[in-house]
Amino acid sequence: MKKIASFTVDHTKLGIGMYISRIDDDIVTYDVRMVKPNGGVYLSNPSMHTIEHLFATYARNTEHADHVVYVGPMGCRTGFYFITRNLPHETAIEIVRQSMEFIKDFEGEIPGATEPECGNYLEHDLPSAKRDVIQILEKLENYSVEQLQYNC
Repeated sequence: MKKIASFTVDHTKLGIGMYISRIDDDIVTYDVRMVKPNGGVYLSNPSMHTIEHLFATYARNTEHADHVVYVGPMGCRTGFYFITRNLPHETAIEIVRQSMEFIKDFEGEIPGATEPECGNYLEHDLPSAKRDVIQILEKLENYSVEQLQYNC
């Protein structure tokens, strides 16, 4: 079988940040890396689940909602995929940055975290999610389109 593109990125050289994982016509898949791969610290499942609910809710409620295709966690528990259509890179960076700010400051009930709405509604951790977004939020401050390129 052919190796998929994301497996050709040297994860030993990859750090916290936002990267273009692939471009397929008008669809861009971003790699939102929240912890260093293979660094020994990973996002917990409850934190990731909470981040997913809040990130997706925020991104799909911006003025660019029609351009957001998908927000979802990486199986390795180091970050998220953010998939957009016909959206400038600068706008994608800003949506991710604003989403992380939203999560950091969020109070209240997690959207979509009830039994009828979610397949694992009891596994959420808002305090951990709020802590886990701090590093990527700091990294995305003044982030440029040039920084979206993998350097590995």
